[in-house]
Amino acid sequence: MIALPISVCLIAGNEAARIRRALESVAGWAAEIIVVINDDVSDGTDKIATEFGAKVFREPWKGHIGQKNSAVDKATQPWLLGLDADEAISPPLAEAIRQAVANPDNYAAFCFPRCTLFCGRWIRHGDWYPDRQTRLWRRGQARWGGVDPHDKLLVQGTIGRLDHDLWHDNAETIDRQIAKISRYSEDFLRHAQAAGARAGAWDLAFRPVWRFVRCYFFRRGFLDGWQGLYIAWMTAFYTATRYAKIRAAQKAG
Repeated sequence: MIALPISVCLIAGNEAARIRRALESVAGWAAEIIVVINDDVSDGTDKIATEFGAKVFREPWKGHIGQKNSAVDKATQPWLLGLDADEAISPPLAEAIRQAVANPDNYAAFCFPRCTLFCGRWIRHGDWYPDRQTRLWRRGQARWGGVDPHDKLLVQGTIGRLDHDLWHDNAETIDRQIAKISRYSEDFLRHAQAAGARAGAWDLAFRPVWRFVRCYFFRRGFLDGWQGLYIAWMTAFYTATRYAKIRAAQKAG
């Protein structure tokens, strides 16, 4: 594939165990690869990146949003593609990106589905799919925003849709998911308190049940085997935990 006028922007900590797959998926067709690594990286992530011709910058950690915008600021190509170290561009998506850049119409950015590997199975239903990510955009027409660690690309203009998968192999295990519930629910609590949000008994009684039903039945999580069932239960438990923490904070306050 002829090199496309795209800067791939990637941030990383100690990611030597998995960044190679991400870089292999864009090497050869992206004109530029920008990798911003944390200043304490010591596992050879920088050396792997340079093997693929990446421009590597070592910087103090500024949070997900600040670090990603730092990579964006270093890009020189007309189009930018955001990628995480645990992701890879599938060959069909690479071809779809080539066509989108060649004939972008009036779109400022493009989104595409992300498919996650969980406990040995690619999840294609429920709340985890299609999990559309806006990752391809014209330089100068988008910035990373949101609230750390949940970054979101803020686009100035219309977003087009591509229909091939971004692969997401983040080595998710049940233990890692359980650990995330505690961490993410604390983030949710802080944001809820800052916004003055409150939770009632109805939130605890209804919201978790609804999230399970939506994930497992309406969004067909049952087609993903036991992993789909577990994800639905986990989603319900995460929802219950979030609102239980708000209730507990209300009582303590």
